[in-house]
Order: sequence, then C-alpha cells, then structure tokens
Amino acid sequence: MSWWVDSSVEDIFPDMKTSAEADGEKINGNWMSKVVKVSSGETSYYVKTYASRGRWLKRFLGRSRVRAEWENQALFHHLDIPAAEVVAYGESSPGADYQGVVITREVRGTADLDALYRARSSCFFDANWRRAVMSRLAEATRKLHSFGFVHNDLKWRNILVEAGEDPRVYLIDCPLGRKTLGPLLSRGRVKDLACLDKHGKVQLSRSDRLRFYLSYKGHERLDTEDKEEIRRVLEFFRGRGQS
Repeated sequence: MSWWVDSSVEDIFPDMKTSAEADGEKINGNWMSKVVKVSSGETSYYVKTYASRGRWLKRFLGRSRVRAEWENQALFHHLDIPAAEVVAYGESSPGADYQGVVITREVRGTADLDALYRARSSCFFDANWRRAVMSRLAEATRKLHSFGFVHNDLKWRNILVEAGEDPRVYLIDCPLGRKTLGPLLSRGRVKDLACLDKHGKVQLSRSDRLRFYLSYKGHERLDTEDKEEIRRVLEFFRGRGQS
C-alpha cells in the first residue's frame, strides 16, 4: 500500500483508509469508483475512491485508473495547462480488496461546461466569454495533442470554467488519457475533438466552432487536411451513443 499526502491536508486525510471512508456530499458513483465532496473550513475537496484497477486486463496488468488519474493531472500542470490540484493519492496492492484514492482541491469560482449548458447560463449569450473559453480550450487541447497525449474523455463535464470576463479553463477527471503514437494518436485526436463538439454543435454557432478549430490548428483558414479531419470528427459518433 502506498500513500502520498500534501502537508496542507495531512490533518484532514492522514491515510488512505480514512480518506476512502470520508463522509461528504455524494457527487456520482458506479461499480468501479465513487466521488464525494468533503468540506473543511472554507475549502472543499473531491475524494474519488476506486474499487477496481480498471476494466478487463487492466484489472491485473498495466497502469491502474487511479494512478493514471493522478499522473495525468500532474502532466497537465507540467504542460502548463490549468488543472485541478491533486493533494493526496494512493492505492493498495492488487487483490480482492483493492482500493485506490485520489483527492483534488476544489477550483473555486468554476463550474463545468456541461452544468452551465444545462442551466442555460447567461455566459453562453456573451460572445466575448464564449470566444475566450473556446480559445483557451483550443490551446489546452493543442498542447495535449502536440505532446502526443489523448484525453479519451474530453467531454464538457470534465472541463471547468470561470464565469468572469477573463475566464480560465481547467481540465479534470482524466483516468483514460495516455500518450500514444501513429494511427492511435490520429484517432485519439479525432475522438477528443468529437467529444468537445458533441455539445458544441448544439450550443455554439458554426462560426464559434470554426474559430475553435482554426485556433486549435493554428491556422487562419482551412486546408485540405483540415477539411478531412473535420469530416472525421463529425462522423465519429454517428450511429453510436455517447453520454
């Protein structure tokens, strides 16, 4: 069993067992993991507890989901991409009683894009706010893909944004992301863009979406390769469900 905790939260989360059993507001959960929000003073933390290393062979081989999550958050910071701050993490040895925990500090003053969309937030009626968010999201996505990294779950619910005039964009919840090469990188890039565009095509204008893509590619206008990639993005989820 291994456990690392930042000195600022040692009194709140002294060990993995205490952290995994922490009481708080239930955010979500399934057979593999659950998330609770724990408050201490004026600060809140998200405690994500895993009951499995992953699906299929990942239950026994390779990097566990919880390890991928804390390592990927560290990578985002390394690439100068705003992301949730991990304050504690750990996992036990593989086995029937396996357990993994990752704890992040709340990013104050933010909400995820999906929640803002569902609430029909007035932010989306502000063209300057939309453009600022899409520009920063395009930059973050470009940095990931330029590094050869694909998120694999780049949905609006995994993107935090501020509501102010100069909104920052933060990435959260990335247990499926990994660095890859060749055709897998190409497909992963298309999947990430398709995940972003799933809500984008409903909530954003065509010019907003085009501006995002041009910013992501660093181009002033579309070339032949861009047009082919956009076609693949638009067709990626056709005929299959995606939550």
